[in-house]
Order: sequence, then structure tokens, then C-alpha cells
Amino acid sequence: ALYKKGLGQMNPADAEAGVATFSEVIRLKPDFAEGWNKRATLYFFLGRYRESIADCEEVIKRNPHHFGALSGFGQNHARLENLEKALEYFERALAVNPNMQGVALNVMGLRKLVAEKAAGAI
Repeated sequence: ALYKKGLGQMNPADAEAGVATFSEVIRLKPDFAEGWNKRATLYFFLGRYRESIADCEEVIKRNPHHFGALSGFGQNHARLENLEKALEYFERALAVNPNMQGVALNVMGLRKLVAEKAAGAI
């Protein structure tokens, strides 16, 4: 029931309440990867990228092939302008689930940006 309540709070307007709800889910069931993953998503909505990354790490400890968390790592690192790290995690997400078209587009764009940065063009 608590998890379901949190799912209803998975939007930017209710993100703070959702963080509290999923924090309680995590307290009650710390081995439940999806509790961590949902809170990571809410932290991302709130612009709390480092906290989101920390929760993504907890997801990956519990489920190393969680392509949503791998993609979340990429999104957070992209927002923090850690382009190489973002690319690394997006590529890992695609290795697990090659059907993520948005992530594939991110990979193409980031490969170009990383190459331009390495060449001194940006």
C-alpha cells in the first residue's frame, strides 16, 4: 500500500511527498531495489542529482542489470555535465536493454560531444 501511494506521487508536483514515502519504503524493505529506484527518480525531478546517483548505486547493488537505474545514472551525470560518465552509463543501459530508443539517441549525441570535447572543439 505504501509503495502504491508513492507511485501516485511520481510527478514533479508531489516529488517531496514521494521522497518521504519511498524513504519509508526503503526503511521497511531496504533490499527492495524498486524503492530506491523510485526515490532516485524523484530526486532527479527535484534537481537533487547527487542524491539520485546515490540511490541509483543502491539499486545496482541489488540488481546489477537494472537498465532504468543505469539510464538514471546517465541522466544525472549528463545534468552534472559529466559527459563521459553519462555516456558510460547510457551505453551500459543499452547493453542490458537495446530497445531504449531515447537512450540510443542520447548515446549518439554524447559520443559526438565527447569526441568534440576531446578534439578541443568545445
